[in-house]
Amino acid sequence: MRLMLLRHAKSEKAEPGMSDRDRGLTQRGRGDAQRMGAYMAHHALIPDRSIVSSARRTRETWECLATAFSAPPPVSYDDRLYNAGPDALLAVIREADRSARTQLVIGHNPGLHEIARRLIAAGDVEARERLNEGLPTAGLAVIDFAGDSWRTLHVHGGRLERFVTPRSLKAATD
Repeated sequence: MRLMLLRHAKSEKAEPGMSDRDRGLTQRGRGDAQRMGAYMAHHALIPDRSIVSSARRTRETWECLATAFSAPPPVSYDDRLYNAGPDALLAVIREADRSARTQLVIGHNPGLHEIARRLIAAGDVEARERLNEGLPTAGLAVIDFAGDSWRTLHVHGGRLERFVTPRSLKAATD
C-alpha cells in the first residue's frame, strides 16, 4: 500500500475578520501545486483515492494538482482533516477501502508532519532527515507499507519512498 501526504500549497495571510478556513492560495501556491501535480503524473504517483481537508487552501491545492492527471481519482472533502492531529489523521487514513491501494491526503501542519514522522521507520536516510526538519507547503511524502489493509496500518510501519518539495523540484530543473 502507498500513502502520499501532501501539505497544502502556499496560502494567503488571513485578513482581519477572515476565517482561517477561507484562506486561499497565493499565485506561488497555485504554481507549486500545479508543478507537484505534474511531477506526480510524470512519476505515476496517481492515487486511487484522495482525501482533502475542507479548508479552501487544501481544496484549491487539490484542484491545481488534479489538472495534471488524465483521469483525476475520486476525492472526498473531510472536515476532520482541518488542523487534525496525528491520531485523527491516522483514524481517517485507516477508514480507506482495501481497493484504494494508493491514497493521497492533503492537509495541514503540524499534524501532517507529525503523522509522517510517526509512520516512517525506514527509507532513504537523507530524505528522512530532510523530512524530519519539516514539511513545507506543497511538500509531498510518499510512504510505502507492507500489508493489504489500511485498517491494520501501524505507526513506524512505513518506508519513506520519496520526499519532494517545490524547492527540490526547482533545484532539479535549474
